[in-house]
Amino acid sequence: MAYLFVEYPKCTTCQKAKKWLTDHNISFIDRHIVTENPTAEELRTWQKESGLPLKRFFNTSGLKYKELNCRETLPSMTEEEQLALLAADGMLVKRPLLIGGGKVLVGFREAEWAEKLAELD
Repeated sequence: MAYLFVEYPKCTTCQKAKKWLTDHNISFIDRHIVTENPTAEELRTWQKESGLPLKRFFNTSGLKYKELNCRETLPSMTEEEQLALLAADGMLVKRPLLIGGGKVLVGFREAEWAEKLAELD
């Protein structure tokens, strides 16, 4: 099975995750988060599958997040408005994302990825 790996190629965390996937012989389809930004529907599905709060899908350390003052504005936004905002700009989305096998992993934490992907074997 090939996973969907959503990344920003210049992101060092994405580069580490990609190397980790390759080193562990995990096949994936690469998707550039800016040129092929996730849609609101994809994000809605991934958020539900992940079991994580929608806030975890925001790249809170990114320049765009700070520029748009999301820390202040997100709490008053509806879920639909937040999904639309995420879908409007890939740089707002936490990365990398790994999707497949009923799992959605947000951000790269090696131990978590190893544990979650081992569950699928």
